[in-house]
Amino acid sequence: MDVLGKARRLESAIAVRLDKVARGLVRSRTREPLEIVLAILDAVEQRIEPTGRGVRVFPFNRVVVSVVAPSLEARGRLEGVFEGDTPLQTRVLDRLRSAGCSRVDVVIEVRFVDTAEAGWKVPEFDLQFARIARPETDRRDLDSQPALIELRAVIGVMERWSFSLAAPRIDIGRGAEVRNSRNRLIRTNHVVFTEGEGGVNETVSRAHAHIVYEPPTGRFRLHDDGSEHGTGIIRGGKTISVLRGTRGVLLQADDEVVLGEARVRIKFPGCGP
Repeated sequence: MDVLGKARRLESAIAVRLDKVARGLVRSRTREPLEIVLAILDAVEQRIEPTGRGVRVFPFNRVVVSVVAPSLEARGRLEGVFEGDTPLQTRVLDRLRSAGCSRVDVVIEVRFVDTAEAGWKVPEFDLQFARIARPETDRRDLDSQPALIELRAVIGVMERWSFSLAAPRIDIGRGAEVRNSRNRLIRTNHVVFTEGEGGVNETVSRAHAHIVYEPPTGRFRLHDDGSEHGTGIIRGGKTISVLRGTRGVLLQADDEVVLGEARVRIKFPGCGP
């Protein structure tokens, strides 16, 4: 019995060690910069507070994001995503509005550090939330935020029947994520046509088109991203082609954006019916 007991204890010890090694290997996998950004957005969204009657608020106006960048190369890759076409500040504001926060007033400060500090919940980054007094002049920055645009499904199946967004750039495509041949995440779509629906949805490219907000005019412009089946706008019974490499086409209320065989209708909430 003693020999059997020792064998069982040895087997148990080996199992525990293997489990620790396995957990260590999982933790050691380095997340890509865009994966880190998405994790930061999830962490920010978790701090939203309900105030009753379906109203939700984000109680902070400053978030300090500390990110591990052990080398100049690592920092360069992170900065490329954090400060790219859709900066982290914009992504956070977009996520908070999409989560139902009616008033969003927050500044994101990013700091790069060599190593993670004790007490961090994840090894790649840490968030510190605060609410501080803000000079009144900062209100001008809020006034320049993009207007709200709504895209409603007309033909084709989207993850939601409509998307309401306020962002300087809105990516449209099939599937939430676009990866390259090495399975690296290179883009996330804000307006998502569902994968696996077949038919009409298959004519929507994964990185099909994008919409850009123009602050001087307060208007949105549609661009094609090299889609396989083309992008266009139906307006007044006529079709306007949107060609890649051009300045795009300005959008108007009730335009129908054509994405392959799929269509979405454009609305501008607060600007008439």
